[in-house]
Amino acid sequence: MDGTTTEGARLRAWWAHRQGLDGALSGRAPAEVLARTGWARSVGGSAPYLGLYARCGASRVDVDEAVARLDLHELPSARGCTYVLPAQDFALGLALAAGPPEAEIRAAAKHLGVTAQEVDELCAAVVGVLGDTPLDPAAIKAALGGAVRNLGEEGRKRSLGTPLPLALGRLQASGAIRRVPVNGRLDQQRYGYVRWGLDTAKWTRERAAAELARRYFDWAAPASLQHFRWFSGFTAAVAKAAVADLGLEPVAAGSELLLPGSLRAEFAAYDRPAKPVYALLAGIDGIHLLHRDLPRLLDPADGERVFQKKALNARPDLPAHAIVDRGRIVGLWEYDVEGGEIVWQAFGKPDAALRSEIDRVTAFVRDELGDARGFSLDSPKARAPRIAELGAGA
Repeated sequence: MDGTTTEGARLRAWWAHRQGLDGALSGRAPAEVLARTGWARSVGGSAPYLGLYARCGASRVDVDEAVARLDLHELPSARGCTYVLPAQDFALGLALAAGPPEAEIRAAAKHLGVTAQEVDELCAAVVGVLGDTPLDPAAIKAALGGAVRNLGEEGRKRSLGTPLPLALGRLQASGAIRRVPVNGRLDQQRYGYVRWGLDTAKWTRERAAAELARRYFDWAAPASLQHFRWFSGFTAAVAKAAVADLGLEPVAAGSELLLPGSLRAEFAAYDRPAKPVYALLAGIDGIHLLHRDLPRLLDPADGERVFQKKALNARPDLPAHAIVDRGRIVGLWEYDVEGGEIVWQAFGKPDAALRSEIDRVTAFVRDELGDARGFSLDSPKARAPRIAELGAGA
């Protein structure tokens, strides 16, 4: 797709519209927003907060309260990766996450001699010690005593000191337990576990795959089968079967981008907003990560821009947070904790509307989040080179 064409710009604006980045979802509840626009990728950073603030104006307290009520929850789901999901999707997400924990258990059996019986017994023991009060892994291990054996030097080489993480992974993917943030926040990776008992039995592999496909193309279409395969982690055969009943049509003759027939009339009637509609988003926001096809959101000239010694269009992911206008990435930003400000670089001449949006998000990050980490291990020191490069090019 050539982003410089009128149709390319309209397509990007449509994606932003389906993602709720045009103000259409302002004031809606966080759970409703995620149900309509897609699950929010979470890696211990600020992406869920930034994404919801951009889409509906939700404060950090709004989001944290939704998590406390279990309207939202951070769970392993597609590809075994963690996302923040609305309650209606908890069981579906967990059904999609069942594969990776079992693969880790098989690897431990092969390389570390961890038996199936050992994992089964440890799972039962973990459920026995958990209740409604969160226990972190250290407290669980202490409560289990001799039931958790040390896997020795070979285990340490494989980053698995005991079989306990295997049991916790299986139990979480099955819905028997859930992991909760110890301070109620999604942008800090300190967790405890409580007993749960969510029923995922109705989601067979085939049914879960088909339901994810339906939701994905509602969130992300037009999208290619390759885009869907990346998001889902499905093989070509599973992906093809999952979309078989969706009535997908090429968005244009010869295009690999597919659209459900039910969206054809709405897509055809859609008009791109005439004025800029800016949003400051995390680098892993759904506007990018649902497709993970960065050049589609960049004008060709902007794709040639070099940041951190690499052109943007040569990257699978953004090297910093994104400034988006009607689906087009028009700049990059990071938060400077020491200065209490957003440091940014626009790809064109910034206007008053962009400066106003930067001021608005600066206040949100400073007053409500305290920082805008990209992921759990991000830190002011680690992002200092990015901030310096953004500031030098502003």
